[in-house]
Amino acid sequence: VAEEAEGLRLHLSSTNSTGYVGVYVNGRRDGRFRVILTLDSKQQTVGNFGTAVEGAVAYARAVGGEQARAGWAEAEARSAAAPSADPA
Repeated sequence: VAEEAEGLRLHLSSTNSTGYVGVYVNGRRDGRFRVILTLDSKQQTVGNFGTAVEGAVAYARAVGGEQARAGWAEAEARSAAAPSADPA
């Protein structure tokens, strides 16, 4: 189980048989892996991938995009509230 790939930190799971959060063995027994992302209690299929690591990378990108969108607003709010460091 890889912890990092393509410069992304992968989301590891000790309870999922693939070793990754959101990555599942495809039910069609075709050796592929399905990636499912849950947002606001709704499941969204990210896609099907040839390996669990490829699926974990796709999951990390999908989650990273969601976290980035939420994080930008939070970071901007913190920045606006922080005192200015203006050397005089």
